[in-house]
Amino acid sequence: VQLQASGGGSVQSGSSLRLSCLTSGFALEDYAVGWFRQFPGKEREVVACINNDRAIFYEDSVKGRFAISRDNAKSTLYLQMDSLRPEDTAVYFCAAERVIYYSNSHNSCPPRWGYNSWGQGTLVTVSS
Repeated sequence: VQLQASGGGSVQSGSSLRLSCLTSGFALEDYAVGWFRQFPGKEREVVACINNDRAIFYEDSVKGRFAISRDNAKSTLYLQMDSLRPEDTAVYFCAAERVIYYSNSHNSCPPRWGYNSWGQGTLVTVSS
């Protein structure tokens, strides 16, 4: 299982970026996937996810601005980020796992520990 994230960059507030995560070694459609971000000095936190049952969830601060999707034919996971804010500045990571069991699976993303496969981070910098 391999994941390779790309698409980060430096943009101004209000701009858009689309992150991509090219995957290989597994069938993307059969996995739970997610995007995380990590602020300096902080732990990695979830941004959005697609669960094993195809349910999609978002962290509250990105709802209505970010959209997670995947193209199974291209083995690629995406994160469309619109209306970017300076507080979105972070390193973004993609993650995947075959099956994740956790509490509150009906209304939230899996925790960080649920994923065993990670891409390298891609830096997003949003200036005001």
